[in-house]
Amino acid sequence: MTISKNVEKALNSQLNSELYSAYLYLSIAADMEAKSYTGMAHWFKLQAKEEVEHAMKFYNFILDRGGKVELLSIEKPKTEWQNPLEAFQDAYEHEKKVTSLIYKLVELAQNEKDYATLEMLQWFVKEQVEEEAQTQLIVEHLKMVGDSKNGILMIDHSLSKRGEE
Repeated sequence: MTISKNVEKALNSQLNSELYSAYLYLSIAADMEAKSYTGMAHWFKLQAKEEVEHAMKFYNFILDRGGKVELLSIEKPKTEWQNPLEAFQDAYEHEKKVTSLIYKLVELAQNEKDYATLEMLQWFVKEQVEEEAQTQLIVEHLKMVGDSKNGILMIDHSLSKRGEE
């Protein structure tokens, strides 16, 4: 069974959202790097890479189901944040938005009785739990240290270790 036009359009929109996520995280990484938060920049660069991988899951799935990939324009992201807390709060809010988009896709797939899409989306449902929890924890840590330069530098150093686990 090929993908319906409704589902194809919605998945292409999500593909765009995932690429926007990568743009947003690269933009935050660039700002953090400019402010000498190299650990946070590293964390956001890896996050951007992960978002491109998510986009490719949608890309490949659309093609595997006989659909047509349509690459839409990617919105320009914000380019500057006052501090790391604001950057991670924006990332957390963005992840919550992505979760709501995934949930809308799940509802569409359920309504269309598109079980293959529904199955594929379960991976993203689980992934979003992790994405939200991870960014929320960093926000909470940044709130705990407040304006403490030592605290922020400790968090920055900790985030530089991402990918070494």
